[in-house]
Amino acid sequence: MTLLDEDVAAKPSGVSDPKAGRPRRRGRAALLTAVLTAALVVLALVSAGHGAYEIPLRGVLDSLLHRVGLGGAPLDRVAESVLWNVRLPRVVLALLVGASLGCAGALMQGVFGNPLAEPGVIGISAGAAVGAVCSIAFGLHFLGNWTVTACAFVAGLLTVTLVYVLARADGRSEVVTLILTGIAVNAFAGALIGLFVFYADNAQITQITFWQLGSLAQATWPKVLAVLPCALVGLLAAPCYARRIDLLALGERPARHLGVEVERLRLTVILIVALLTAAAVAVAGIISFVGLLVPHVLRMAAGPGHRFLIPGSALGGALVLVAADLAARTVAAPAELPLGVLTALFGSPFFFWLLRGTRRKQGGWA
Repeated sequence: MTLLDEDVAAKPSGVSDPKAGRPRRRGRAALLTAVLTAALVVLALVSAGHGAYEIPLRGVLDSLLHRVGLGGAPLDRVAESVLWNVRLPRVVLALLVGASLGCAGALMQGVFGNPLAEPGVIGISAGAAVGAVCSIAFGLHFLGNWTVTACAFVAGLLTVTLVYVLARADGRSEVVTLILTGIAVNAFAGALIGLFVFYADNAQITQITFWQLGSLAQATWPKVLAVLPCALVGLLAAPCYARRIDLLALGERPARHLGVEVERLRLTVILIVALLTAAAVAVAGIISFVGLLVPHVLRMAAGPGHRFLIPGSALGGALVLVAADLAARTVAAPAELPLGVLTALFGSPFFFWLLRGTRRKQGGWA
């Protein structure tokens, strides 16, 4: 029985109180939150110091403490420049992008009631890719270095708006229609990208390919500041809808009887997902499997309640992307692996293992 059942169902006679298991689940969620937070802090510090130019962990800590006025000591000129102008922007951007994708995945799976749902299923990632590829292929520079990022962000938001409008009928939208519309829009976006690539020159094709594969190599503080407002708004707003998403898991009709405005909830969550995903894709390219896998793993560890699952997925997504980015720039040094390729390379077998384990445990999908 889920947390929803405990909240809305009457206790049958002869059955032990389902609320008795709440403290244990809450304790597990609190422990997982503490572990994820501690692991994220440690990994971020290690990532900030590790690379072609090694900076000791103690040096990273001293420099951070010195900058915030809590003691410590500055590093030498080269180390300070590498840490603050190269490493830390990249680590912070990985935190924001990973948290955005993880949180968006948890929201999508909750509001769609589909364990295979993730931000790309309604065309946000593909739409953002079309905007970026179009700006590269046509050599647009109306916003200078920000042109590709701005085009990707606007195109992602326009795409999800188009999907929602096309899927809406008689004043409401259905999950199946949204997913099918998203599939069609993804296919059309893929065709547009192929068309733009066909007309692009070799230099543009190289840029398009690297952007489509995902990377944080061009992380800067301005890019961090560009994605920060969208990420903060989305990450702070998402937990406010946790209980309503839990109630939606009972089904649309029971949720309506319990006071949930299903259509408004779905639209609001889709807008939050669009904000988080479009901003992440605009600065980092397409990075797959983070929004799909992280909520699955946390759901297996702590149950389906979204009160923990939404913020937990943000922490988990940030942890996964910081780790993946560290691996991407160190495994094949001095070359750098595309981040999206690395997450898909490890995410696909792991997700397949999860699917087989779940199917075997449940005796099938029926």
